[in-house]
Amino acid sequence: MQPVSVNHYENFPVAPVLCPPRLRPAVEAIYGFARTADDLADEGDASAKQRLADLAGYRRDLAAVAEGRPVSERWRAVFEPLSRAVAQFALPMSLLNDLLSAFEQDVVKQRYADRAELLDYCRRSANPVGRLLLHLYGVADEVSLERSDAICTALQLANFWQDLSVDTTRGRLYVPLADCARHGVAAAALMARQDPPGGRTLVAEMADWTRSMMLSGAPLVHTLPGRAGWELRLVVQGGLRILDKIARMNFGTLQSRPTLNALDLPLLVWRALWMRRPDTAPARQAA
Repeated sequence: MQPVSVNHYENFPVAPVLCPPRLRPAVEAIYGFARTADDLADEGDASAKQRLADLAGYRRDLAAVAEGRPVSERWRAVFEPLSRAVAQFALPMSLLNDLLSAFEQDVVKQRYADRAELLDYCRRSANPVGRLLLHLYGVADEVSLERSDAICTALQLANFWQDLSVDTTRGRLYVPLADCARHGVAAAALMARQDPPGGRTLVAEMADWTRSMMLSGAPLVHTLPGRAGWELRLVVQGGLRILDKIARMNFGTLQSRPTLNALDLPLLVWRALWMRRPDTAPARQAA
C-alpha cells in the first residue's frame, strides 16, 4: 500500500507488482484522480482564478461520479476509471472530496499558523489516499486507520522539509509560523532562502517530529495482508531515508533538495526485510 497525496509520493519506492491484479485498476484510478487535481492546482502558469475554476469543474465531475451521471469530456480519462472503481469497491466519496479540498486550498493558502493547522491540511491532502487503499484491502479497524494516517502525514511532512527550496520559490511555506517564531526565524528569511540563524535547527525539529510520527505508524506494516504489508515497508523506509538524507546535509534544504535514487533501493529493501514487530523491536532502530 502506498499512501499518496501526489507529488511527494514520487520520492518513495513502490513495487506495482506487489499490488494484487484485481486491485490495480482501482489503485491507478485513485492515483490518476489525485495527480490530475494536483496538476490543476500547481502546474503551469495559470492564474489562481483559473486554477480554482478548473478545480470547480473537476469537483462537478466528481459529483457526477457520485450520482452516477455522465462526466465531462475534459477529464473523461480520469473519471471513467474512477467511476468503475467507486462502483466496484464502494469507495468513500468523502475521502475523494477531502483530497480535492486540499488541492483547492493550495491555490489560496501559502502559510500555516501552527502545527494543528498544518495537520488539518495533511488530513485532507495525504491521509485520504491511505484510507482509500486500506478500504480496497478491507481493512477498517480504528488502530490501522490511525497508523495509516500517521504514515501518510509523515510522508507529506517529509516532502515539505525536503522541498523547502522548491516550495519557497512558489511562494509557499509549510513550516508552521509558530515554530518559526519559537526558533527566532523570520518567515521572510526562509522565503528568501537566506539560511538564517536558527533555520537549520528549525528544520531539524520538523524532521524529528516527522520521524516520530512515521515510526508511530510503522507497526501497520505487520497487520496489512501479504503484498500490501511488504509494499508499505518500502514506503515507510523511503520516507525515513529522505529524513536521513535531510539530516546528512545538516538540514540545509533551503539550499538544495535531497532525493532518493536507484542506489538507495538495496538499503531500503534490507531495512524493509528487517522491520520488526513492536514487541520484538530493539529500543533503537538501526542506522
